[in-house]
Amino acid sequence: MISKHSREQSGGGEGVEVVRNEPCTDHKHGVGQITEKRIYLNSKLPTWMRKFVPMAFYITETAWNFYPYTITEYSCSFLPRFNVKIETHFENDNGCSENMFGDDPTPKDSVCFLDILCDPIPDKHYKKSEDLRHWVSEKTGRGPLVDGWRNTTKPIMCSYKRVTCSFEVYGFQGRTEDFVHRNIRDILLVGHRQAVAWIDEWHGMTIEQVREYERKQQEETNCQLKSDITLTDSAPPVRPSFTRSISVTDESSLKKMGVKTVAMPDSSSCPSSSPSSLKSPLRLNSTPE
Repeated sequence: MISKHSREQSGGGEGVEVVRNEPCTDHKHGVGQITEKRIYLNSKLPTWMRKFVPMAFYITETAWNFYPYTITEYSCSFLPRFNVKIETHFENDNGCSENMFGDDPTPKDSVCFLDILCDPIPDKHYKKSEDLRHWVSEKTGRGPLVDGWRNTTKPIMCSYKRVTCSFEVYGFQGRTEDFVHRNIRDILLVGHRQAVAWIDEWHGMTIEQVREYERKQQEETNCQLKSDITLTDSAPPVRPSFTRSISVTDESSLKKMGVKTVAMPDSSSCPSSSPSSLKSPLRLNSTPE
């Protein structure tokens, strides 16, 4: 369902490009799957952030999936001090477990419960077909969800996530970290709503069918993204038109700028010229070229 969500979010030269999706092995967690993606999202950044990132800006996502435990890291070569880490642990309960990661517990005021039924989502992400108050699964007979569903619905699973964000740049650290945490919350809420609403597309699949489904979705997404980027690159942005004025007072400065100079006639041979006029700065108007 992450593959399908990635395809839906791709278009206009932005979205998710899958670089690799292959088996891996970890000495602690055993056999799993590693996925590496490039997420192009310049237009989704706030205005104050777009001012200092390039147009072809992307974040690298690397995910190690050792179900029921996964680790996802986000980094950016353009912003070496930017890092986001999301640890996930899936448990067959309704969110009642504490300290699922077995180390220092997260402070209670930093714990956020996401309710896929009741919590509001941004209007741009709302679809009636994904509204779990109206959803019914044909394959499983589940749905719709009603208030209090967490205490009455069976089977049920909770996705516990620990999000760590760091952006060590003076003046931007707090704003960037707040922006990341706020957007990750929306992404997780929408993504988990979709995972339930789309259950008829994946319920009953074998792991081989899952990998084949992922492969097709990723091929379509990569082709769509590359096509959009090619179309975008074919029409380079127009350079801004501006002029500037500079004042030059001596011949050596002009030569450093690549401006050819001509020998000035001696002031004594030019009645109309006065020594004071020749000592005045020479003003040149230039264009970007």
